[in-house]
Amino acid sequence: MTRHPDGKAGVKIDISKCDQIRQAVIESLKQEGELTFSEFQDDVERMLEGNFEGSISWYYTTVKLDLEARGEIERVDKSSPQMIRLTP
Repeated sequence: MTRHPDGKAGVKIDISKCDQIRQAVIESLKQEGELTFSEFQDDVERMLEGNFEGSISWYYTTVKLDLEARGEIERVDKSSPQMIRLTP
């Protein structure tokens, strides 16, 4: 079951898919530092293309929110475009 940073209900997803997306998310941010939401999603999709069954963008968004709720990644600020980085 995932978490949501705004306290909304999470969703139940397959743990292996969650782990695969989480690994790509962490790797992307370690390599790039801060990224916009769109750059970040594009990077994760490139990393997983052809090696993931299902909607990468849906899983990416779900896992990104879960990682925010768990304090592993953070939004740099609330402005637009949304910037994301690993939590220091």
